[in-house]
Amino acid sequence: MNKQASEQCNMGSTSTESYAMKGGDGLYSYTQNSLFQREGAENALVLIKEGIAEKLDLEQIIISLSPSKVFTVADLGCSVGPNSVIAVQNIIECVRLKHQSLDSNNIEDDLEFQVLFNDLVSNDFNTLFKSLPPDRQYFAAGVPGRFQGRLFPKASLHFVHSSFSLHWLPNTPKELMDKNSPAFNKGRIHYNNSPKEVGEAYSAQFAMGMESFLGARAEEVVDGGLVAIVLVCMPDGIHPSRCTTSGINDLLEAALLDMVKEGLVSEEKVDSFNLPRYHPTPQELEGLIKKNPCFSIERMERIFPSKARLAMASDNALVISHVRAIWDEIFEEHFGAEIIDELFDRFSKKMVESSPFSASLKYEHMVELFVLLKRNSS
Repeated sequence: MNKQASEQCNMGSTSTESYAMKGGDGLYSYTQNSLFQREGAENALVLIKEGIAEKLDLEQIIISLSPSKVFTVADLGCSVGPNSVIAVQNIIECVRLKHQSLDSNNIEDDLEFQVLFNDLVSNDFNTLFKSLPPDRQYFAAGVPGRFQGRLFPKASLHFVHSSFSLHWLPNTPKELMDKNSPAFNKGRIHYNNSPKEVGEAYSAQFAMGMESFLGARAEEVVDGGLVAIVLVCMPDGIHPSRCTTSGINDLLEAALLDMVKEGLVSEEKVDSFNLPRYHPTPQELEGLIKKNPCFSIERMERIFPSKARLAMASDNALVISHVRAIWDEIFEEHFGAEIIDELFDRFSKKMVESSPFSASLKYEHMVELFVLLKRNSS
């Protein structure tokens, strides 16, 4: 087998893996380009505060902590901060407030807090740790690894937070690269305008990941502990191709295909590449959660973006830099660093010509969903 045939064979047998967001604090870093995610996470803070006040079995947890009195928070998909830092600080303040409200006769010592920041091995943890407040009142550690599997000892977590992370797949379905499969996604990089078999493969992959995520957390979270999730979903009853995120993916795909036509990118490279991200509908997500008897859904509701955040979406330059911070590493890993500037320049021009956020194109906005789960008694 010659080298070219061997490469094509290998591309057909692998799937696209997720990579961490763009590290550092440069122009296209996630640190500088995550305002959308930050405001979404901040909008959930009130819901998290209410959840801790109403649903966290803190008194029972404190009894089980004796004598250590260490309350452990895990942030899954933390990226490089500072969004994660803001979230965990809010959680700690809410737990501390509830602790102070308990019967003082039952409280001998102040709680200590431990925060475990998790993301992929490729995540820029150094930038994250630089963003930690020097006067923080918690112990911090990084835990690299995929959150679809076990990361922590049994019954060691009291509160789990994951914001804008669960839509990432550990890898894309392998049948998307199988030329003999009806889910072969030739010439496409996502599922929004592909045959239904492609969307079904993505959905099945997400379902497996969600099952693994909940199964792992069921082992790690103590009875009465909470899991707070913020997730971007497709609206119920709307075809994926009519949503803003799909519109962005279409423009990225179109930019790549233009480069294929000009001989700047090989067709085989595109055929072996699929974006490792899936957005379930709220109904789909609820059904998957209910399959795990270890958790009860305490709250599930939509978070509505502020007017200021909606205005951000009309700023093409802001949207473009955010998209590059998210996808830069994955595209570079698959296609090579030499095409990245050209690809995003072309994408930028297409965004100016036909932004999915333009009112005239009538794309549906994605749904940001807050979900609060409670670990049922074993």
